[in-house]
Amino acid sequence: MKIDLHSHTNHSDGLLPVAELLARAISCNLDVLAITDHDTVSALPQAAAWLTETQASLTLINGVEISTAWHEFEIHIVGLNINPDCPQFLARLASQQQRRLERAQEMARRLEKAQIPGALEAVLAEVGNGAITRSHFARFLVKTGRADSMNAVFKKYLARGKTGYVPNNWVDLASAVQWIHDAGGQAVLAHPLKYNLNGRYLKRLVTDFAAAGGDAMEIISPQQTPVQRRDLWTLCLQHQLTASVGSDFHQPTTWNELGKHLYLPDDVTPVWANWGLVPKRLTQEPEATAVLSAAPTTSMDTPR
Repeated sequence: MKIDLHSHTNHSDGLLPVAELLARAISCNLDVLAITDHDTVSALPQAAAWLTETQASLTLINGVEISTAWHEFEIHIVGLNINPDCPQFLARLASQQQRRLERAQEMARRLEKAQIPGALEAVLAEVGNGAITRSHFARFLVKTGRADSMNAVFKKYLARGKTGYVPNNWVDLASAVQWIHDAGGQAVLAHPLKYNLNGRYLKRLVTDFAAAGGDAMEIISPQQTPVQRRDLWTLCLQHQLTASVGSDFHQPTTWNELGKHLYLPDDVTPVWANWGLVPKRLTQEPEATAVLSAAPTTSMDTPR
């Protein structure tokens, strides 16, 4: 069974429309896919309708990725198996969308002050009814020749302390976990190594997430090493969390693909253990169990 529980459409900062993402998942031989757009579930009805119409053999997991504020960091919490029709949940996500709009307006104001006009209009035209993200601003800046790549744009304009950077005003981490639970879902700490936390802060984050009632953590992503995956699973065990897998797919690239390298070894408890999926384990690469079962030999410390 091939499972990917973290992906994005053009309803947030992914590049592919819903139908193209689903078709790509099928071409990648996925059995299960979660669509987890940022602070919106607007893609999910369209995805369900497409799967019904095509009778495709792909199981869709209703998901979302909620941006949260934890100390001075932006932390993302994925919600899986949420009820996308829950009125309370939709109202809460709407409050996040309002925060996104207000941040976008301020980003555009700062860019215009720096002699870069037209950002908000261009971004809104691209987003439509979707969620506004910094990636939309980055694409605008690349298109207008301000930088030659997305990474360069973030470093020059959108990173902390740069011209277009605006501090977030997201919901707190514990509230996001509660929102997901109230919508009938499971809360998953997304891509924990992408926040550039040192080992002490990472352990503190996982402790706070577990204390808030979090259910699982993504321990498998395409760019992680076997040692990193093992260390993340050790943290899961310490805090009684289950394990999730996700490519965080936004667009076709040479280094990331739907379902790529998202294996779990037999001694790891997956977040989908009680979902009724058969089999409950992913096909594992030969060294997976041995690597994750070995005693830790290196630190997860990274520059903060």
